[in-house]
Amino acid sequence: MQIDTRSVEFGSHLGTLDLSSSKSELNRALILQALYPTISISGHSSADDVVAMQQALAKQEGEIDCQHAGTALRFLTAYFACKEGVSVVLKGSERLQQRPIAPLVQALRSLGASITYLEKEGFPPLKITGQKLTNHSVTLSAAQSSQFVTALLLIGASLPNGLDLTLEDEVVSAPYIDMTLTLLKSISVELQQHDNRIQIFPLPEVIPQTITLESDWSSASYYYAIIALAAVGTSISLSSFLPQSRQGDAEVAQLFSVFGVHTTYEGNHIIIKKERTVEFLSAPELEFNVLAQPDLAQTIAVICAGLGCKAQLTGLQSLKIKETDRLLALQTELTKLGVVVQITENSLRMQPPKQLNFDVQIDTYNDHRMALAFACLAVKIPIGIQNPEVVAKSYPEFWQHLAQIGFQCQQ
Repeated sequence: MQIDTRSVEFGSHLGTLDLSSSKSELNRALILQALYPTISISGHSSADDVVAMQQALAKQEGEIDCQHAGTALRFLTAYFACKEGVSVVLKGSERLQQRPIAPLVQALRSLGASITYLEKEGFPPLKITGQKLTNHSVTLSAAQSSQFVTALLLIGASLPNGLDLTLEDEVVSAPYIDMTLTLLKSISVELQQHDNRIQIFPLPEVIPQTITLESDWSSASYYYAIIALAAVGTSISLSSFLPQSRQGDAEVAQLFSVFGVHTTYEGNHIIIKKERTVEFLSAPELEFNVLAQPDLAQTIAVICAGLGCKAQLTGLQSLKIKETDRLLALQTELTKLGVVVQITENSLRMQPPKQLNFDVQIDTYNDHRMALAFACLAVKIPIGIQNPEVVAKSYPEFWQHLAQIGFQCQQ
């Protein structure tokens, strides 16, 4: 995909886009609906991660291929572990089967689950024979993935004795755990949270109700990047968003103000506008800790590259086990653009050149967020995105939406 914006009239309003529901919220809601069929869901998404979840829940037996959908595989591992009498094999793409799942499996086994590794110890594919999980007390490290924590929380109230979960180590992506707890409370699950301990009390059934979902703030973050890189006066409207969001990536509205971007709420819309010029070429290094919002790391790095801003990003320890090793991928692709990049196990330091290299082809490593983030650089330079269809994992309409607001996208 070759992207160019030389004919886009930056400095004006680019239009209005209606974004799909948050896949993070929707996948949680789908698990809750499967456990409690009295729940209805108001929201939509055709993201691959959501489709994988829907297909798995519809199948309910045999071999289930989650493809690249790590969220689906982790949530389904817990879901099928408590489905008494159901036997499934959960597998995925080559990369998904390289992503560790041992902490979750160990926690579920301590609750009484029957889970077997079919190939490499600690990794999918998994054979799961659903059991009645009568144990309720479990300890889990929260340092690797918040999805392990959420997988347990989602099934907690459906267990005969509930769930008493103690978290160890530093918590990554804490807002995603908060999202899960908020959804549970919305369906009247009784829970208590104190420091690193979460108690979920049994809830045999849920009264009929609808879970209404907001649009995806992670998808919105790419328009924040576009506005941050554009001329003063450039704006765009997105729906449907609320000031009080369950999503951790809603922090983008506050976080990106450092780039001169302002957010206004009007009804269920947000208007994102570049209100001031920010010069970073001689500025001291900006620092971002994205431990709570790791999916924003690539977007922040791209903005800093486009604005010529020295930056250090920390709290990146979970990036190595995402769809690709995102730290290494960022270093490789930013270097192509002329950016000097240093990485550690949990940080990235970057110093952009005065002018980025033109017409660079960005490899995406089967990672949707590499494509989504680097595409925003087209505001500054023509850029190529390899394997552009990878955006289907979370945001299949992305290229169509870019074209709608004036970007030239050609394969």
